[in-house]
Amino acid sequence: MRFSEPLIEGRLVQRYKRFLADIDLSSGERITAHCANPGAMLGLNAPGSRVLLSRATNPARKLKYNWELVEVAAGGGPDQWIGINTSRPNALVAEALREKRLAPFSRYDRVRPEVKYGRASRVDFLLEKDGEPPCYLEVKNCHLMRQPRFAEFPDCVAARSAKHLYELTDMVAAGARAALVYVIQMDADRFDVARDIDPAYDKAFRHALAAGVESYAYACRITPDEVVIDRPVEIVTPP
Repeated sequence: MRFSEPLIEGRLVQRYKRFLADIDLSSGERITAHCANPGAMLGLNAPGSRVLLSRATNPARKLKYNWELVEVAAGGGPDQWIGINTSRPNALVAEALREKRLAPFSRYDRVRPEVKYGRASRVDFLLEKDGEPPCYLEVKNCHLMRQPRFAEFPDCVAARSAKHLYELTDMVAAGARAALVYVIQMDADRFDVARDIDPAYDKAFRHALAAGVESYAYACRITPDEVVIDRPVEIVTPP
């Protein structure tokens, strides 16, 4: 996914009220940007961090900028660009599905986004092919790194995400296929659940795996020009 126009550089002043961030642009102007991220953003919101912004496409929107990337030494490793915009992973997965770059799902020929299922929920993608059970695919954004090259999810209590795991389990019990895809918006070699942050999510994750829900993690290649799902990452959840 290439950004439609060059991103705008700045320095983070503060992130507050979850969805707002004050940023000093390199031009000297201080602006308030939309932070499309409901999580804790552990290690990603230190004042003075170098950030990149996109312009809002809706001219009527109050906030004219979106916070896209931040440059930090995640987990004590080298500086790297990390994607903090949680609205991007679904578009990244949709792109990868169209281009048949996600091997576990490449055989499906129909992809429907935001399909109602479960108990008043919507699954991110429903994958279909004649003669095969449908596949319910849930996408999660990952940007937590507390050790070099070791990605974790979630970065805060994620009750809604745990609910999705139980609903995916119900789909498997009904004869469908169900899978989780963790989109790691940074450079990583391993992935696991942050069970110390949310034990309930860890319980739901293990329950889902035992019931037949599949899980996959993919690291992204990130530059100031684009974010692209790059390669699979090993999930190292212990038994």
